[in-house]
Amino acid sequence: MTAASANVRPESRVDVNVALGLLKEMIRIRRFEEKSVELYSLGKIRGFLHLYIGEEAIAAGTMPCFTTEDKIVTTYREHGHALARGIPAGAIMAEMFGKANGCSHGHGGSMHLFDRSRNFFGGNAIVGGGLPVAVGVALSDKMKKRPAITACFFGDGAVAEGEFHESMNLAALWQLPLLFICENNLYAMGTALSRHQSQTDIAKKAEAYGVRSETIDGMDVLAVKDAAERAAEFVRTESMPLLLVAQTYRFRAHSMYDPDLYRTKEEIEQWKKHCPINGFKSQLLNFGQVSKSVVAEIEKNVEEEVRSAVVFAEAGELEPAELLLKDVYTPSSESADREAEKAMRTMAVRTDESGSPKAKT
Repeated sequence: MTAASANVRPESRVDVNVALGLLKEMIRIRRFEEKSVELYSLGKIRGFLHLYIGEEAIAAGTMPCFTTEDKIVTTYREHGHALARGIPAGAIMAEMFGKANGCSHGHGGSMHLFDRSRNFFGGNAIVGGGLPVAVGVALSDKMKKRPAITACFFGDGAVAEGEFHESMNLAALWQLPLLFICENNLYAMGTALSRHQSQTDIAKKAEAYGVRSETIDGMDVLAVKDAAERAAEFVRTESMPLLLVAQTYRFRAHSMYDPDLYRTKEEIEQWKKHCPINGFKSQLLNFGQVSKSVVAEIEKNVEEEVRSAVVFAEAGELEPAELLLKDVYTPSSESADREAEKAMRTMAVRTDESGSPKAKT
């Protein structure tokens, strides 16, 4: 891994206002995640918690490339994607608290953030589970001739799942406007990439399906932004899938339950030298793009935003027990109910003379 474009002057690649926006977005994600660690330790957040610390450049660099009509499908490590997509920090934090004022009304928690109004079709607790969902969403847009693309984020571990290959194949076969974004943090939970993949160059896997691919430095927010812009434009204009593989690294364990015994402290510290936030901040400061006071103001504003998010979550109410089954089943019509009853009668089980259940034929 090399330092993130250390010799490239930021002003030659991006407008200063855009640069500040990218820096702020990465800082927002980092501070939100750090506060989540604190709240989890206090028992305010329960269940599983997968942190995005170290990977912020990918969410921050890709999201500005999508329109409000584009669809986003993510993994269970999706807090950063949700923030960058525009879901309020308070709604995300409340969801992690299990409160009814959360973005998924407290039904999903950390791994299932969802916001239909922002076309954020959320996290998915199943490894690779979002891939076929993204195929379906992209197919729907194509069939209805909607000018939108779908972006599907997943980790390197999902590449070992059948859904990855099935989804890649169908996206190419049906020529779907689908941008696959693999966040390759080198460890599928606790298994190193080289231990579960004979071909560790994930981008090459797209070749088998005739899908264009590109590998990028996921620790460099400008490299991510540039590649995502090109990729989104290709998918949008050609109505064809594309695979972006962002090489990145998570600084924290797979989840808060993970003892993180499968990698060395030396390796982690080495990767921290390529921190996407510190590296980009240094570039901007060194080349006079921003001042320390501007960075301090960003930090101050982010701190207040995160504080307000916690207050919002704390003030939220738990959903009443009588609504426990809400959204579990889709309300059906009377005719559908009758058809269901008829089907159940047809498949009814009767007991034969021996007392064993036997399906009616």
